[in-house]
Amino acid sequence: MQLSDHTDFGLRILMTLALSKEERWSARRLAEHLDLSFTHVQKVVQSLESADLVQTFRGRGGGVSLAQRPTEVTIGRVVRALEPHMDLVRCFRPDESGCVMDRGCGLKKVLYDARAAFVAELDRHTLADVSLTPARPGDLIVLRS
Repeated sequence: MQLSDHTDFGLRILMTLALSKEERWSARRLAEHLDLSFTHVQKVVQSLESADLVQTFRGRGGGVSLAQRPTEVTIGRVVRALEPHMDLVRCFRPDESGCVMDRGCGLKKVLYDARAAFVAELDRHTLADVSLTPARPGDLIVLRS
């Protein structure tokens, strides 16, 4: 399984906000700080706002800030919000026509259980748990596995 760039960028943005001593970051500054395109950052911030993970403020002194404390946001919640389907195979999708192997296939349940275990593990960790080093302007945060 591989998370989308959208989710990767969302996690990086949230970690940056969690680590920062500054209350708000502009989308442009986040893009520069994380070496991402401004357009991508704007789209991800919109998704994060829709999921109530960040708040956005317009005008002078505006920007993006966390909607909750880092200890209250699980990584599982973020991934579920930014990866709405997490389909491991096409037959997970309800809009797909039936698989020719549907009656004799036990794979869907195995993969469904694996996905549930993956997300359950992510739910055990918060944004605070994965935000280890304070962000400073100009620093590039690199996520390593």
